[in-house]
Amino acid sequence: MTLSLAHITVDCADAAALAGFWSELLDKPVDAGASAQFATVGSASGLSPLLMFIQVPDKNPGKNVIHLDFHAEDWHQYVERAVSLGAKRIGDFDEYGAQWTTLADPEGNLFDIGAA
Repeated sequence: MTLSLAHITVDCADAAALAGFWSELLDKPVDAGASAQFATVGSASGLSPLLMFIQVPDKNPGKNVIHLDFHAEDWHQYVERAVSLGAKRIGDFDEYGAQWTTLADPEGNLFDIGAA
């Protein structure tokens, strides 16, 4: 038996709204049955791991210690797309032989988009 990653879970205030942001950014539909309490992105399209959003009364304060990293050849276009969808640009970096931009989704969860 092997351990496999099933979900990436994000604690949030409004699961359906945050799933909508990630759905648009990743061009994957929000799965049926989304609500303010619970939503997923990727089940219908075969995304693995599945993105899961769960409403919680109190998110952990401060910076999230685990975040998503994305890469693409045309990564600057994805950064601009994320910003147009409601992400906040935190900073641009060129370190360790890599280039990337750190952003925050509409609820402040950090993620990176960088050069492939």
